[in-house]
Amino acid sequence: MKIMKSIVKAACFSALMLAATGSHAEDKKWTHVTIATEGAFKPYNFTKPDGTLDGYEIELTKYLCDHIKVECEIVVQNFDGMIPALNAGKFDAIISGMSATEKREKVIDFSNSYGSTGQAFATLKSSPLAGMPSKGEVFSLASNEAGAMAILEKVKPMLQGKTIGVQTASTGASFVDKYLKGVVEVREYKTTEEHDLDLAAGRVDVVMASMAYLTTASEKPGNEGMTTAGPRFQGGFLGRGSSVGLRKTDPELKAMFNDAIAAAKADGTIKKLSEKWFGFDVTPL
Repeated sequence: MKIMKSIVKAACFSALMLAATGSHAEDKKWTHVTIATEGAFKPYNFTKPDGTLDGYEIELTKYLCDHIKVECEIVVQNFDGMIPALNAGKFDAIISGMSATEKREKVIDFSNSYGSTGQAFATLKSSPLAGMPSKGEVFSLASNEAGAMAILEKVKPMLQGKTIGVQTASTGASFVDKYLKGVVEVREYKTTEEHDLDLAAGRVDVVMASMAYLTTASEKPGNEGMTTAGPRFQGGFLGRGSSVGLRKTDPELKAMFNDAIAAAKADGTIKKLSEKWFGFDVTPL
């Protein structure tokens, strides 16, 4: 009988502790959120000559923070170190053109997407690679992987033995590793701006990055010879599109950002800002 009473008491204590923990999580209030961005991924985010930040995500972040009624501080962090630093508590969220992929979702959580553009190739206008087939055509790795692989087989002979530049820890780097290993020589860079410089200098033959980034990168001084080439890929392991990266222990913050992103989609803010910065609508479907 005493043993039974002890078991009942222990069960009641555990239930009370779980309820208290759940109540604490539900009652957690956010008044200040520190957000990391790269500051070198135009037009998503970039640093102006005066040191201030600007770009699609910087403007969108202001909207999101106003909507959820919190004070936001934006800090600059190297892209390849963002996820470990987030989990270490150096900041609370990532808004830096980071796509929500299956691999990343093993270690952090993501909000709903606030933009989807896919991955594309860029090369010099004078390069034979500028003639890669299916320029501008979009192939989904989720709904039409067979079609994506068929067009990639047509592209591979042109890429054979070439050197491709990708940003470290990017979805473009993951694509090249998965589908072009043994076909191309890969060079990784901390920022996309660095691989653009090597493309212009002829140290790499082609780069792979976000289509939205490449669209505006070719307009920058020094990149006049750059052009997008070949097909564009999205979906599947490349992820759902750019999303807010969050710790798995902060579900209430995820819910707040999801609510704000839904509002930005509904009132046309994402459409307006993406057309301003990219020249086309990146509103997720």
